[in-house]
Amino acid sequence: MPPEQPPRRRVPGPARSGSGRRPRPESRAPLRVPQRPAPRPSGRPRRPVQGRGRPPRGPRRIRLGNHRPRLRLVSLGLTMVMLVFVVRLLQVQAVDAGAYTAKAEKNRYTSVTLAAERGEITDRAGVALATSVDAHDITADPKMFTPEDSKVDNAPEQAAALLAPILDKEPETLVKQLSAPKSRFTVLAHRQTPQVWNQISDLKSVLAEKAEKARTAKGGKGDDAPASVLAGVFQEPSSKRVYPNGDLAAGILGYVNAAGHGGGGVESMLDKELSGQDGEITYAHSGGRRVPTAGSKETPAVPGTDIELTIDRDIQWAAQRAISEQVTESKADRGYVIVQNTRTGEVLAMANAPGFDPNDLSQADSTAMGNAALQDAFEPGSTSKVMSMAAVLEEQAAAPGTHVTVPNRLHRGDRSFKDDIDHPTWYLTLNGVLAKSSNIGTILATGQLGKTQPEANQVLHSYLRKFGIGSPTGLGYPGETQGILAAPQDWSTSQQYTIPFGQGLSVNAMQAASVYSTIANGGVRIEPTLVRGTQGPDGRFTPATAPEKTRVVSEKTAKTLATMLESVVGDEAGTGTKARIPGYRVAGKTGTANRVDPETGRYRGYTASFAGFAPADDPQITVYCAIQNPTKGSYFGGQICGPIYKEVMEFALKSLQVPPTGEKAAPLPVEFKPGE
Repeated sequence: MPPEQPPRRRVPGPARSGSGRRPRPESRAPLRVPQRPAPRPSGRPRRPVQGRGRPPRGPRRIRLGNHRPRLRLVSLGLTMVMLVFVVRLLQVQAVDAGAYTAKAEKNRYTSVTLAAERGEITDRAGVALATSVDAHDITADPKMFTPEDSKVDNAPEQAAALLAPILDKEPETLVKQLSAPKSRFTVLAHRQTPQVWNQISDLKSVLAEKAEKARTAKGGKGDDAPASVLAGVFQEPSSKRVYPNGDLAAGILGYVNAAGHGGGGVESMLDKELSGQDGEITYAHSGGRRVPTAGSKETPAVPGTDIELTIDRDIQWAAQRAISEQVTESKADRGYVIVQNTRTGEVLAMANAPGFDPNDLSQADSTAMGNAALQDAFEPGSTSKVMSMAAVLEEQAAAPGTHVTVPNRLHRGDRSFKDDIDHPTWYLTLNGVLAKSSNIGTILATGQLGKTQPEANQVLHSYLRKFGIGSPTGLGYPGETQGILAAPQDWSTSQQYTIPFGQGLSVNAMQAASVYSTIANGGVRIEPTLVRGTQGPDGRFTPATAPEKTRVVSEKTAKTLATMLESVVGDEAGTGTKARIPGYRVAGKTGTANRVDPETGRYRGYTASFAGFAPADDPQITVYCAIQNPTKGSYFGGQICGPIYKEVMEFALKSLQVPPTGEKAAPLPVEFKPGE
C-alpha cells in the first residue's frame, strides 16, 4: 500500500490590497513549494542525496552569553598588575633610589688607594740616606680566572705557577688569592720594581698572542677559545723604599716593612711625618679594566715630609768602617761608635757593627737589625769614673793634686777590691787615680762625699742622675733603653763601692757619650739630637726644636776635669796613650768592664771602651767607642778602642776643618812621694 501523501502546506503570501490579491510580476516564475519526502518505514529520516532535492542543513548556531563581565574582570586584573609595577617602580626610582644607586656604584665602581710618596731622609748636607722610587703593586681580578671567563678549568693554578718565581711567593698563596670568591680586586705583591712588572708584562704579551692564534684557528669566532691565563693580572702605580748607601747608617734609619710603614729606627720614630696622607681614586671598571669614559673621582695623595738628620755621611762612613774592622779582628759580639758635636748636642755619627742592608732584609741577621748603640744596656766600667771625679771636685771633697794612697787590695763590706793589675802601694794624686784608672783610688775618693757611706751614696747618685744616667736620652728613639740605676737606698753592699768605678749600673752608648760632651761643654748637658729639621711638601724648612740644657757641674769643675782627662792620653803613665792625635790636645778615658751575658745573666767576657773629646783646650767633638765581648787579642779598652777613637776623631776633625791646638797642655802631677 503506497504511503500516504502528507498534506500540502499553504504558504501565506503578501497582504492583499484592493481586490485582495497581490499582482504577480510578469517575469516571476510561479512559486513551487517543495514537498517533504515520505518517512522511511523504519521511522528514521532519509538523508537527502547531494545534488538533488533540498540542500543539507548547516551547523546549529550556539548562542554565547554576555561578554562584558569577563572583559571587566580581565581589565581589573591587568589594572592590578600595572598598579603593582607602578608601585615597585616608584619604590626603586624614588623611595629606595639611593640604596640601589649605591649598590650599582659598588658593583660597577672600584676604589683604589693612591699611596703617598714617602718623605726622604737625608744627612745634614741634604745627601739622601733613604728615598723612594717608582714601583708597582701587582694586582688581579679573581673573576677573570673563573672557568666561565678564562675558559680554562685551572686558570688560578696555571697563573700562580707562572707568577710565583717572579714575585718570589709560594704558588699556594697566589692560588688562594686568585680564587677569592666574590672579589674583583686583590693585591698579589706590593711595591715591585719596574723590572718585575716588565717580566710579567712580557709574559702576558706572549700568552695573549697564543690566545689570539687559537681564536684565529677557530675561524675568528673564539667564544669558547681559552683566554690568556694572565689576562686578569694588572698593576697599580706605587713606590719602593731604597737606601742608596746600602748598610750605611742602617741602625739609625731602620727600614720600611711590607705594609709600607716604618719597621724600626727613624723610619718608625717619624713614620707619621714620613708617610704623608694617602689619596684615593674611584673609577668604573669592566672586565677588570678601567672605563675611561665613565669618569672618576680622585682625592690626591699628600707627600710625606722630608727629614734632615744631624748625621754627617762622611763621618758616619769613617766610624762604621773603623768599628766593623775592629769587631771582626777581635771576633767580638758587636760594637758601636758615637760622634757628637759637644756644643750643639747634634749626633754626627752612630755606627753599629755588625749591621744590615735595609735594601735586602731577607739576608739580614735579626739580631743586627736594631740600633745597639741605643738599645744595649751594659756596665760602662772605668769611663764612668769621670762622673765620680766630677762629684768629688764639685763638692770640693778633693782637688786634682790631693794625695791618695792606693793599696793593692781594699776591703770594704764583704768584699776585697782590686785594680786591673796587681801592684805595690801606689802613691797617686787624684789626677793620677783617673790617669791610671784605679778602682781602689776611686772608691777612696768618693768615700769623701759624705760623713757616712749612705750619705756619700746619696750625693754620688744625684750627680749620676744629673748626667742623664737612668733616664731617656731625649732622642725619642724606638726601643731605646734608659739603662739601670737603682735608688741609693737600694744599693747592695758591693754596689756602694762598685758603682763609683762603673760596675753595678748600666747605660747605653749614647748616654756614655753624652757624659763626656757635658764635660766638654763646660758642665752643661745638652740633650742629644738626631733630627736637624724637616721640609714639608711646600718646600719650607722647619728647624727642629732646640734641645733642653741642664747645668750639671760648674765651668771650673768641667775645665779641671778636661785637664785631668788629658793626663790619661798625654802622660806616659796614662792608659789612653794609643788615642793621641798629632797636633791636637786630646782628653779621654779608657774603660774595661766585666760584661753581663744577656743570655745567662752572669758575668762573662768584657766590655772594652774609650771616651773623649778634642781639642781639649777648645772642645768641639766627642767620640765614644765600645766593643762587646772581644775574644781575640786584647780586651782592654785602651788597646782596642783607643785606636778606633783616634781614627774616627782624626777624620772628624779634618772633615769639619777644626784647626790644630795652639798651646800645649800644662801637665798635672800623677804621683807624689810619701812624706812630701
